[in-house]
Amino acid sequence: MNRFTLNETSYHGKGAIGAIVDEFRARGFKKAFVASDPDLLKFGVTKKVTDLLDAAEIPYEIYSDIKPNPTIANVQNGVAAFKKAEADCIIAVGGGSSMDTSKAIGIIIANPEFEDVRSLEGVAPTKNPSVPIIAVPTTAGTAAEVTINYVITDVEKERKFVCVDVHDIPIVAIIDPDMMSTMPKFLTACTGMDALTHAIEGYTTRGAWALSDMFHITAIRMIAESLRSAVANEDCGREGMALGQYVAGMGFSNVGLGIDHAMAHTLSAHYDIAHGAACAMLLPISMEFNKEYTGERYRDIAIAMGVKGVEDMTQEEYRDAAIAAVRQLSKDVGIPEKDARIKEEDLSQLADDALADACYPGNPREATKEQVIEMFRLLI
Repeated sequence: MNRFTLNETSYHGKGAIGAIVDEFRARGFKKAFVASDPDLLKFGVTKKVTDLLDAAEIPYEIYSDIKPNPTIANVQNGVAAFKKAEADCIIAVGGGSSMDTSKAIGIIIANPEFEDVRSLEGVAPTKNPSVPIIAVPTTAGTAAEVTINYVITDVEKERKFVCVDVHDIPIVAIIDPDMMSTMPKFLTACTGMDALTHAIEGYTTRGAWALSDMFHITAIRMIAESLRSAVANEDCGREGMALGQYVAGMGFSNVGLGIDHAMAHTLSAHYDIAHGAACAMLLPISMEFNKEYTGERYRDIAIAMGVKGVEDMTQEEYRDAAIAAVRQLSKDVGIPEKDARIKEEDLSQLADDALADACYPGNPREATKEQVIEMFRLLI
């Protein structure tokens, strides 16, 4: 048996944020808790949403104690702020950091027995749905607005932990490319490559099946066609990425990921490397590691990536072509292949943490610690 969980409602396209007020009123909410990171407040992105609330005379409180890799403290402080605000819904405005923080806050408010944030790691046996969340992404990559996953950083232990809970999914997702138009080039590239990693890992993960395959192969094609122009800040690219990353999220949220994300979480926790950049650097490496365990799936990936002449290639050739196309896209949008922050003396701990990550079991190939160390070493 396979389970699929998606939003109750989603809105797509330019001007979609206008639906926030209608949804707020239709659902009988009284006060909003707007969770958004400091940079979005500083540069006026969050104001696009709060202006709508002001015009509709909807009361709200803003919470912005959110780091790019949200921490246990960010969640704990958010829980206290939500209680103080006496709000009854959350409007999460931002990328994965705002979404993930909001999910954890919403789950703990509804399930106070999980107030120890670490207790949410893995598949926590929560009983109640999160405080209702209206999710408004400002990046095209994490797809947190449609997933049942969130990731929190344990600063004390220098690790990230993944939480998987059907109760945390936002009830409404607002996918408005205009909310993403102010993203700088490198952030657009990083989040876009994160979305591509979601789609490729979701297509090759152990749990993949017909319904998720439909989403993932479509997402790979859309991202391959759109990311370069999105980085150039062209409208067609922004719109394609906004939808492509959401489609990828619809799939991977329900079937899992693999070793790329397990290793990327570890890099972000240890060195504060941007999650999307870590995923992108590792994607060709992890694809190379997995290629003998993927059947004909790299053929489909190569075609979706726009590789020509795949029908005349051998299995080895189309596998290599798929990897080469991914590496070229990453290079074209400005993702580095290595990071000087990664140290040889840290590799053993990095490998241990990656193999303990919740994303690793979905990988199509088992890995030894030594193999993971070798993959990390390619980034030095």
